[in-house]
Amino acid sequence: MLVLKTTNLTKKFGNFTALDGINIELNEGEVYGFIGPNGAGKSTTIRILLGILKATKGMVEIFGKDAWSDAVDIHRRLAYVPGDVNLWPNLTGGEVIDLFVKLRGGNNKNKREELIKKFDLDPTKKCRTYSKGNRQKVALVAAFSSEADLYILDEPTSGLDPLMEQVFQECVLEAKQAGKSVLLSSHILSEVEKLCDRVGIIRRGKIIETGSLNELRHLTRTNLLVETKESITSINELNGVHDVVREEQGLSFQVDTEELDAVIKHVSQFGIVKLESAPPTLEDLFMRHYENKDGKGAGGAF
Repeated sequence: MLVLKTTNLTKKFGNFTALDGINIELNEGEVYGFIGPNGAGKSTTIRILLGILKATKGMVEIFGKDAWSDAVDIHRRLAYVPGDVNLWPNLTGGEVIDLFVKLRGGNNKNKREELIKKFDLDPTKKCRTYSKGNRQKVALVAAFSSEADLYILDEPTSGLDPLMEQVFQECVLEAKQAGKSVLLSSHILSEVEKLCDRVGIIRRGKIIETGSLNELRHLTRTNLLVETKESITSINELNGVHDVVREEQGLSFQVDTEELDAVIKHVSQFGIVKLESAPPTLEDLFMRHYENKDGKGAGGAF
């Protein structure tokens, strides 16, 4: 079942086109990774999904309803965590969590207590005393304590330490197992790789690639480390071979996925003693997309 759909979503600010024909589909029980550099259009897209901004053109539907005109109804089933959380300074963390949970009609005290403990949060402190990381924890506990059907998470682990990032990832996977849907905008590529079923890469207001990680692997290179009985010759002359380096334990290089079969056949002639293969990462994929013709990275900070 389709939970979220944008069709030809376009947003202009004067003469500037911030979003140019964005198409996103998010199914029930799916985690969708939304990645791109700063200024690519991620936050603008999310603001339109939340009904904060009105699209210039195109259609945005969440739970089959219009994101702009039916925003109030949609928000009853939606939880949002921004990358920089602002809280009421005179309320305690616990009071803020209770307020957000009640707004969505939830009242699961056990879930609330379990999450407060998991995130190692002191809910009795006033929000003005919290660090950035603790403010993020309040928002995450409030989101995952509620009975939301869709979680929109915009850089949600900003300010969290690695241990808390792990707790966050467990919460996302639990939500997914419960049939909830998650739109995750993140610059932590390892996080996206672990959690997301599908990924959309946005650049300069356009989705330039979308699909499952396996479907996107064709855009990347596999890392190989090979040790052979005889010295490998002519490796640099093969199509699709890059960055050949001789190391103590053998020959290290990258291979375009479509040329992998031919390269392995060539290498096997020299008597393979050891072969280590590392799958291409999302970071490899992303950097390939943002390379200029001269090979230098482009597109702004990630």
